[in-house]
Amino acid sequence: MNKPLAVAIMGPTASGKTAAALRIAQTRPVEIISVDSALVYREMDIGTAKPTPAELAAVPHHLIDILDPLDAYSVMQFRNDAIRLVAEITARGALPLLVGGTMMYFKGLVEGLDDLPTADVALRAALDAEAARIGWPGMHDKLRALDPITADRLAPNDAQRINRALEIIELTGKPMSALLALRTKPVLPFRLVSFGLETDDRAVLHKRIAQRFDAMLGTRDDSGLVAEVARLRARGDLSPLLPSIRCVGYRQAWDYLDGRIDRATLRETGIIATRQLAKRQITWLRAMPDRVVIDCLGPDPAGAMLAHLALLEN
Repeated sequence: MNKPLAVAIMGPTASGKTAAALRIAQTRPVEIISVDSALVYREMDIGTAKPTPAELAAVPHHLIDILDPLDAYSVMQFRNDAIRLVAEITARGALPLLVGGTMMYFKGLVEGLDDLPTADVALRAALDAEAARIGWPGMHDKLRALDPITADRLAPNDAQRINRALEIIELTGKPMSALLALRTKPVLPFRLVSFGLETDDRAVLHKRIAQRFDAMLGTRDDSGLVAEVARLRARGDLSPLLPSIRCVGYRQAWDYLDGRIDRATLRETGIIATRQLAKRQITWLRAMPDRVVIDCLGPDPAGAMLAHLALLEN
């Protein structure tokens, strides 16, 4: 029995993933499953580049606006939700499009999950306290001494994942990379065709990133990203330690509203952080050997994907 088909559209930020998915949606019935760890949050629309209300109305979307910013969303939760949604979408006669740039979600979906220990709240708090003393780059150096393989794939300021890697070492006495190497690859209940929207022209990608961040930031503090983060701060129950506020752009705007940086520095650090995110996404992407590479700067990336799918389906 043939497995149902699902399509992944992966790529770094500003590579045109949403536009390509919406273009494909003009040619056949599809539903979009968001593969983005920031789009899951409500009240966070501008800094996440959330699809517009018109885009959300044009095509059914899933895994967007499903959580409060206080909450966390794990790879396991995503994997379970994605597998369930693919089955439901296929039953409705539509093609599931898994679209986004959270490569850890894609990796967890395809390669399965591990048997890593669950979070230890007290230990995480102790690691956060140590990071407050020596900084996350210092914690990254500590991780490098204990698990260089994991350290190599994490940015020095990736607080959430550095904390998790050190937590696992403390709980198990083994590096996370060694534990991950022991896992077996699962069999998905559907056939996944993965496209990677990529380019070798980093200058153009960097220009897109700057233009996109400038559009989010705007020229005034009473609108755009700063106003959005100000509304989140006004709730009184959020902090920069939460995964939601650690999202690129949000932590920089939070620092600006704290008076730690000026607006020019907010813009500069936000763009730099977005470039660093794109670089990590590209690194993860190029480690996925089964993807079909599509030039995101080509004349018709969606058309190239549709042509490839037509060959598979005929």
